[in-house]
Amino acid sequence: MIRQRHYERKKKNTMDRFADTVVHSTQTDSGASLRARVHPRCVVCSLDHPCGLGLCFVPGADDTIIADFELDPTAEGYVGWSHGGIISAALDGAMTNWLFAHGLTGVTAELNVRFRHPVVLREPAIVTARLQRASHPLYELEAYITQAEQLKVRAIGRFLHRECGREKGVNAR
Repeated sequence: MIRQRHYERKKKNTMDRFADTVVHSTQTDSGASLRARVHPRCVVCSLDHPCGLGLCFVPGADDTIIADFELDPTAEGYVGWSHGGIISAALDGAMTNWLFAHGLTGVTAELNVRFRHPVVLREPAIVTARLQRASHPLYELEAYITQAEQLKVRAIGRFLHRECGREKGVNAR
């Protein structure tokens, strides 16, 4: 569904962002481990999902999580534009991966999406997520998608902290 724009982890853009970011390797490793344990077949971020987006989230500047991607025509809504539901899923997945990177699991309680411009197919795009505020067990995050440095879509999501286990599904803490 998506052609990842990583080409060896998208050498230039992503590596430039890494240079601007101080990330503790234990935090990143635990986030990847947590994601693999509780989200192994996620339609947004798993490479194992046969019809999934396969987004690869990495730490970005200013405590963000980012993924570079490019949608192909299988993600089409209106001609040449991506389907809004797929875009919403990518934004939700970015916010969830921010939680994972910080050792948290949670479920989406609310997601508000503002579509400013269409996300065009076959053009590079970046999804970014960051924390807006936290009052445990509720976390409010922001995610947005840009193409050619233009803001295309922005979302605010509220996530309720839940202990998640592969075998058990989602359980209240």
